[in-house]
Amino acid sequence: MAFESEEKKSDFDAWAESLSYEEEKELKKQEKKRLKEQKKAEKAAKKKGTKPEEAEAEAAEESEGYKPAERPESPDAETENLVEEPKAKEDTEGESEEAEGEAETEEETSKKKKKKEKKEKANPDYIKEKEKKPAEEINIVKELLSLIIYIGVVIILCYCIITYVGQRTTVNGRSMESTLHDGDNLWIDKLSYHFSDPKRFDVIVFPYEDDVYYIKRIIGLPGESVQIMNDGTILINGKKLIESYGKEIILESGTAAEERVLGEDEYFVLGDNRNDSRDSRWADVGDINREDIIGKAAFRLSPLSKFGKID
Repeated sequence: MAFESEEKKSDFDAWAESLSYEEEKELKKQEKKRLKEQKKAEKAAKKKGTKPEEAEAEAAEESEGYKPAERPESPDAETENLVEEPKAKEDTEGESEEAEGEAETEEETSKKKKKKEKKEKANPDYIKEKEKKPAEEINIVKELLSLIIYIGVVIILCYCIITYVGQRTTVNGRSMESTLHDGDNLWIDKLSYHFSDPKRFDVIVFPYEDDVYYIKRIIGLPGESVQIMNDGTILINGKKLIESYGKEIILESGTAAEERVLGEDEYFVLGDNRNDSRDSRWADVGDINREDIIGKAAFRLSPLSKFGKID
């Protein structure tokens, strides 16, 4: 048996030695071709999303179809092998074209990146604008909110000032001449009467009708008795009132011709122009309740020639 194996070995060696250099080269080419086809199959499987095991199975099937070239028996077989060489070259050329296409796309992306970088370097403001856009939007929102808050605070302050502190008003008529004149602009102090009671001879503002307000001078205080005599003398608690505000002697006493006693929160008022004034002497005005007094005429704002405190 040993002898037979030696004979077989010698026959194989003889066959191997008989292979030419070109046949060995052809075998190597076919092996390379098989490996390339296997790689192509794997790439296709990756693109399609198939599993690597399936790709390997496909590659194995293709490899099973591969057969080593047999020793040519005739010159025609050699020519066939020679004809197959250009095909292998074509495959390699196709692969190189695909590689070149991929390389071109990579080059395009790299070129675009370089262009963008150059643009940013050449124009640094471009980057700043991009960075500032969201910050600017936030700043605009903050400014709007701060403006709304500011307007709200101003409105609240104005309301508080007009309601509790004071307000501007204009004299309309001649009932307070010669102290005040038609068209004078006054500042009404509303704050003082929240801490103290009105005093005699204060010039006060109070409502007469819905949108009509009167401005008069306090003559009688709560709890006092008031009477105006036929000669125009004013009696307070039976005593003559000494004052110099009246423009002229009172000709009409009205309801004050007889002595009248004021309530605990009532005030008797007269206009300085005593004979051209609608005041507490008339029933439609009457005595003024404390709660109806809006405020005290404190300052004359205009005309500027008479600017100052009102006495």
